[in-house]
Amino acid sequence: MAKPIVAIVGRPNVGKSTLFNQLAGKRISIVEDTPGVTRDRIYADSEWLNTAFTMIDTGGIEPDSQDELLQQMKYQAEIAIETADVILFLTDAKEGITSTDRDVADLLRKSEKPIVLAVNKIDTQEEEAGLYEFYNLAIGEPMSISASHKRGIGDMLDEIVKCFPPVGVVEDEEDVIHIAVVGKPNVGKSSLVNRLLRQERVIVSDIPGTTRDAIDTPAEIDGGKYVIIDTAGIRRKSRVSDSLERYSVIRALSAIRRCDVALIVIDTTMEVTEQDTKIAGLVHEEGKGSILVMNKWDTIEKQTNTMNKYRQRLMNDLSFMTYAPSVFISAKTGQRVERILELVKFVYQQCTFRISTGVLNDCLADAIAVNEPPSDKGRRLKILYGTQVSVKPPTFVLFVNDPDLMHYSYKRYLENYLRKTFGLEGTPLHIILREKNK
Repeated sequence: MAKPIVAIVGRPNVGKSTLFNQLAGKRISIVEDTPGVTRDRIYADSEWLNTAFTMIDTGGIEPDSQDELLQQMKYQAEIAIETADVILFLTDAKEGITSTDRDVADLLRKSEKPIVLAVNKIDTQEEEAGLYEFYNLAIGEPMSISASHKRGIGDMLDEIVKCFPPVGVVEDEEDVIHIAVVGKPNVGKSSLVNRLLRQERVIVSDIPGTTRDAIDTPAEIDGGKYVIIDTAGIRRKSRVSDSLERYSVIRALSAIRRCDVALIVIDTTMEVTEQDTKIAGLVHEEGKGSILVMNKWDTIEKQTNTMNKYRQRLMNDLSFMTYAPSVFISAKTGQRVERILELVKFVYQQCTFRISTGVLNDCLADAIAVNEPPSDKGRRLKILYGTQVSVKPPTFVLFVNDPDLMHYSYKRYLENYLRKTFGLEGTPLHIILREKNK
């Protein structure tokens, strides 16, 4: 089940980032230490009343401003609004309603999304009187909060959770594989989708940003049932708007969470960029099966071992995803595209692979015999037994004498040993440590 997305929007300087950090439960820095990902400070996962959701922090909206930077911020917010399930409209009680607030309210009404109106900077009970002015926005009942003092945030979150889409009845779709086609703008995602579907179902253009929304297309191809999700890219208007590309992460994240296997499309005419790494890192973090699709290979001049050399550079750039198979294609000519669905079925099988407890513990015993667990100050890690608790991705719980004795390198060794024994190509593995009570 994909997590609902909440977009925090409003004009500049109303306290959006302060509220974002409060809801995230920590101050989120520009760069976070996540394997393979340089994460921009635009989204974070949070939880309220046992309901997990994702927040998007947006720049301030100045709808009528001619300033180029403010125009880009408005565009960012529009992207967040399109992607969100619920919109949190934040205003400022100290300044009251401004003309910009009214313009933002008009913009939000057109989205037809559930909107929660929060009036920030009401720090005391005496300041509550400033709340009533905001009924004039005609966008729902305003809620008083103070992001800096954590006042009223619980009531606001209650209201947000009420607006989340209901959890539908899960239909029997075990034989349907959901495929997300993700990547930075203009790498050929829509062309690839059309090739896979064997018909022109998605508009293709050389202009980045042609696809504005994620498009789900059910398809039956060679006896297999699929839902192919073509994700939107972000239009580049100028070098100033390069920062907009980071918002493609939000759209990619939404699609990735709904998929079983992600096709990470990379343009081989360019070096692997930070944005490519970021999107691949999202697939890895979300525990989804993945295939690296190297597009536009028909335009590359070939020499001896050109493909192997490119693949080696690719693995260096995406060192956290060495388990993912790669395929070099041309969506334009159809070269090797037929290989993709074969790989999708294979990777899906790996994602849903189950290992019996007995076989798993035999494998762990062999791994320990080959390479003894680490020790610290005379105490050695003991792996008592393990069991697989879930699939998509394969997740294992290891019961140990002391989780603190498990070194990162030994955990990676165990992961590699499991792959060596069982394959598990194309899927991340999760290993959870639990202390066995004496």
